[in-house]
Amino acid sequence: MPVDVCLNYKDYCLLPNDGKRYEIIDGELFVSPSPETLHQLIVTRLTIRLGQYIEQRHLGKIFTAPFDVILSHHDIVQPDVLYVSRARDSIVTDKNVQGAPNLVIEVLSKNTAEADRTTKLKLYARSGVAEYWIIDPKRPSAVIYRRQEAGLDLISELGPGDSLASPLFPDFNLPLRTLLE
Repeated sequence: MPVDVCLNYKDYCLLPNDGKRYEIIDGELFVSPSPETLHQLIVTRLTIRLGQYIEQRHLGKIFTAPFDVILSHHDIVQPDVLYVSRARDSIVTDKNVQGAPNLVIEVLSKNTAEADRTTKLKLYARSGVAEYWIIDPKRPSAVIYRRQEAGLDLISELGPGDSLASPLFPDFNLPLRTLLE
């Protein structure tokens, strides 16, 4: 008879540091290789532009993977980019973030696209993430989910001519195409 194993943060800390991304969602281990070049370029450009905006206005902190986000004892993820507002700074510890970030951004890759669109969307919705952006470098496009009463709702689907914007960042406007140039 098979035994269900429900992994937790203690198990997570025992995983090897071998260049792969390890995440635990609902106690299940997810492993993916390091991202491709285009993925990393988009994460870097997004982090620079959004990071400058956040830093200049003293709004909070921005982080990139690998950086652990502990959403529960059985849910440990490493979003590509995450933002924690100054008001919620207490969830940022020396080792990780313990609780839901205000914003989580995932850049799709061949190995993570399905989980980013489904498994992580559900996890972020039930964990209290305020906003979730999914950027698809191949199309190029982005979808924006924002917290409403029932959870995360799809707010907009953006194409290459559109811009990333959010009520979290009142005058921030980043044309999606600039992430791909």
